[in-house]
Amino acid sequence: MDYQWIILYLLINGIVFLIYGLDKWKASHHRWRIPEHTLMLAAVFGVFGAYGGMHFFHHKTHKPKFYIGVPAIFILEVIAAAAVIYFLYA
Repeated sequence: MDYQWIILYLLINGIVFLIYGLDKWKASHHRWRIPEHTLMLAAVFGVFGAYGGMHFFHHKTHKPKFYIGVPAIFILEVIAAAAVIYFLYA
């Protein structure tokens, strides 16, 4: 198995986690914020980091775009991965 992809995936999720934490810090210090569409795009690439960041930093957990959107992204990614695996190995 190629572990480079796993390390890259973990790194991306860690970066997304930190982006959510940075936006929470900026919100509490009345600084310029990271746009919501950027946070959602980051969730597409690192859904585990986004979900973890939302709950660890208690950030965006009351906005439907996030508390529905991030799990929806996860479900879509699982379906897409299952489809790819099915068509590659069927």
